[in-house]
Amino acid sequence: MVPAPPPAASFSLAEVQRRLAAGACWVRRGTRLYDLTGFVRHHPGGEQLLRSRAGQDISADLDGPPHRHSDNARRWLEQFYVGELRGDLQGSLENVTLASVETQKADPAIEPRFKEVDWDKDLVDWQKPLLWQVGHLGEKYDEWVHQPVTRPIRLFHSDLVEALSKTAWYCVPIIWVPLMLYLSWSYYRTLAQGNVRLFTSFTTEYSVAVPESVFPGLFVLGIFLWSLIEYLIHRFLFHMKPPSNSYYLITLHFVMHGQHHKAPFDGSRLVFPPVPASLVVAFFYLVLRLILPEAVGGTLFVGGLLGYIVYDMTHYYLHFGSPHKGSYLYRMKAHHVKHHFAHQKSGFGISTKLWDYFFHTLIPEEGHPKTQ
Repeated sequence: MVPAPPPAASFSLAEVQRRLAAGACWVRRGTRLYDLTGFVRHHPGGEQLLRSRAGQDISADLDGPPHRHSDNARRWLEQFYVGELRGDLQGSLENVTLASVETQKADPAIEPRFKEVDWDKDLVDWQKPLLWQVGHLGEKYDEWVHQPVTRPIRLFHSDLVEALSKTAWYCVPIIWVPLMLYLSWSYYRTLAQGNVRLFTSFTTEYSVAVPESVFPGLFVLGIFLWSLIEYLIHRFLFHMKPPSNSYYLITLHFVMHGQHHKAPFDGSRLVFPPVPASLVVAFFYLVLRLILPEAVGGTLFVGGLLGYIVYDMTHYYLHFGSPHKGSYLYRMKAHHVKHHFAHQKSGFGISTKLWDYFFHTLIPEEGHPKTQ
C-alpha cells in the first residue's frame, strides 16, 4: 500500500508576518503560500518587483492584465510552495509590507517563464555532473536545454576542473582590464616611433606609414569588429543545433552555451572563465599578429578586448541588474530575456542589437521578422 503524502505545513497570519518582518519574501495564491526569498535577486524584472508584493495575493498578477502568465510559469511557482495559510484571510498580510515600496505591475517585457521540473523524473540525474549525461539525450536534447531551471548545475566530476569552469563576474575586469591598458600604451608608443608601415610584406615602394594619430580609429574599429564576432559566435556556434545522433557534438554544445540556457541564473557561469578565455584571446591575438604589423594588429586586438570586457559585464548585468525602465540597458535586458525564454532562434546581440538589425534576426515583436 502506498503511504499517504505528508500533510502540507500550515502557518498562522502571525507566523507569516514575523517572516515578512525579518525580510523574507512570501506571497500567496488564496491560502497557498510561496517563499520567493531565494529568487528575488535572480528575477529578470528586478528584486523590487517581487519585494513590492511580499505578503500579497498574487492571483490577479498571474492572470493579468497587463500580462497573463503562462502555464509553465504557474507550474514553476509550485516549486516554491511552503504550505497553507490558516485563519481569517480578512486580516490582510499586505499590512506588513513596507510603506515605502510602491506596488508595481508585472512587466511582460522582462517577466521570466520557467518550466516546473520533477528533479527525480527529469531526463538527467541532477545529483551527478551533467556534461557526460546530456549527449545521451539525443533528439530530446534541444527541447530539454531550452527549458530553463532556477538551480546551479555541475558539469565535471573533478573539483579542480569544475572550479575552472566557473568564475565571478569581477574576475573579468580584474584580469583583462590591466592587460588591455598595458597593451594599449605599449602599441601607442610603438606607433609614435613612426616606424610602422603597412604592406611591407608585399612591397616597400608603396608601403603606407601608420602614424600614432590612427590609434583611436584602430581601437574603435577593434571594438566594432568584436561586436560582429560576438554576434556571429552567438548565432552560429552557440546556437547551432547539434545532430541528435552525435553524443560529442551535443556535449560540446552544452559546455559552450547550452548550460547557460539551461540554468540562466547560475551566476558562476554567466561570464567567460579565465582559463578557456585565455585560449580564445590568444587565438585572436595570434591571428591579428600574422596578418598585420604588430602595432596595428595589436591596437585592433586591444579594442576588441575592451569590447569583450563590455560584452561580458553587460551580459551579467542583463541577468542580475535592475536597469531603469526605458533606458538602453532596460531595452537590452528585455531583448535578452525574450531570447532566453521565448525566441531562442533570434535576438543574438548582447551589448547591441546592431547586427540583429543588419542580419534580420530581431525578436519578432521588436522589428522585421527573422529571415531564414
